[in-house]
Parts: sequence; C-alpha cells; structure tokens
Amino acid sequence: MDMDSGSQSDSTIETKPLSNEEKAKLNQQDSRLVTEYLANKINTESKKHWDLFYKRNDTRFFKDRHWTIREFKELLGSEISEKTILLEVGCGVGNFIYPLISEHLNMFIYACDLSSRAIELLKLNSLYSDNFVKAFQTDITTEHILEEIQKESIDIITLIFVLSAIEPSNYAKIARTLYLLLRPGGFILFRDYGLYDMTQLRFKPGHKISDNFYMRQDGTRSYFFAVDFLGKLFQNAGFVIITNSYINRRTVNVKEGIDVPRIFVQAKFQKPTVIDQNIMK
Repeated sequence: MDMDSGSQSDSTIETKPLSNEEKAKLNQQDSRLVTEYLANKINTESKKHWDLFYKRNDTRFFKDRHWTIREFKELLGSEISEKTILLEVGCGVGNFIYPLISEHLNMFIYACDLSSRAIELLKLNSLYSDNFVKAFQTDITTEHILEEIQKESIDIITLIFVLSAIEPSNYAKIARTLYLLLRPGGFILFRDYGLYDMTQLRFKPGHKISDNFYMRQDGTRSYFFAVDFLGKLFQNAGFVIITNSYINRRTVNVKEGIDVPRIFVQAKFQKPTVIDQNIMK
C-alpha cells in the first residue's frame, strides 16, 4: 500500500545493491509461489478485493497526497493550456485530487478507479462538484475509458501507486490507451514502488506470483518497478522519457517508532507534439 511520507533523500538510476541477507530473502520467496489457479482467481476478482478494501477502510487508509504539487510542477499548470484537463487513473477516495482542488487551480479533473465503492466515497467529499470533477468506475485494462473521455483531450495523466496493483501483462495495453487519451505534448506523471523496496523484501514464501509481482493477504497485489523496464514500457507505446529514476527516501513516524528506507520510481513521460511526430515518421 502507498505509505509515501517522510523526507526525500536522493534520486538515482542505479538499482539498489542487495546484501547477502536480502538475496537470501528473495531466493526464499521462490520456494513457494502463488499457484496458477490462485493467481488467475485473484486477477479475475480484482475489483471485488478493492471494493472490500474500501469497505473495510472507508476513507481512512491513505493520507492526502500534498507532496504531488511539490514533486510535479506541471500540476500548477498553465503553460499547458488555459484550463488544464487532468485524468487520475486509480483515484481511490480522492487523496490526490482533493489537495489539488483545495489549491483552486484552473483545472478540470477526470477521476477513475476500478472500485465502485471508492468512487462512491470520493463523491461524498464536500469538495466534490460536477463543475470541476467527473468521477467514474472503469477497468483501465479494457478500452471502456475511451467511451468516457474523448481521445487527445487530456493534458496530464497521473499514475500514482496504481500500475503496481495491476497484472503486468496488461501494462503495454494500458500505456497505449493512455497515449490515445493524451493530447500531443501532454504528460504522464508516474510514481510507484521501486525494485527492492523494503516491502518487496518482506514478502514471505507463498506470496510471489511472478517476477517482482506479489499478492498481499487481502488479495490485492503489488509490482515493483525497475526504471529500465518502466522506460521501455512507455517508449514502446510512443512516449518520450523526460525523467525516470529511483527515489530513495525514508518513511518516518516518530510516534510509532518507524524509520525505514523506501525505494520508489518517479517518472515523467511526454506524448510527442504533432511536429515531433512528423519528424519521427
């Protein structure tokens, strides 16, 4: 789950070197993998698991993401267009969009999530208004979103701790769909779990589905991204890499005595402008 808090330390393109103890933990995970039957079952029931997650946790689990404006200056917007049109994929209950709305930015936001329960909770927020938000349930691994949003109408798409929860075989299709939605020159802003983050190393045998992809106790899943893999994924869909690196930081909670190193991947990809597309042909 997303626990991105604390102070940022540094960014790098180098993969974290593993100690012998960490290598042993990863090898031990391979001793008992998730069965093919169970992997297929939780993939088919993904929506159910996320609906149950939000039924249990309501709006309490994730903290509001006030850090996004600091990390992604594009959200402050207006070099892109008079009114920025933003799509958040995997919006949950609004921990990303409501801090943005509180800034009174000149922005219209499309917010979508696999969980219909999450969308219901998002719409209960007092800040929700049809004047500047359209929230809807969709499965981003299908092309349903193309029925909700016009092609080449979006300035910015955010993927904040969402792609990791999806079966990796769907990533290429998702990247192509997002490419169709973005206007030429538009951006994807990405943040998610990085390869060898401490949460990956903590998984016990019986939780690994495939390389860098794991099942949690509640039936939700998590993938851990290498920057090379992520860069190639979006390049193959037609995007240009603007930034793409590991972010090393610490999760700190003095009250609970938590101080642990974390690894995330943060990236920005751009759909080429019409001129650039013509040059590339």
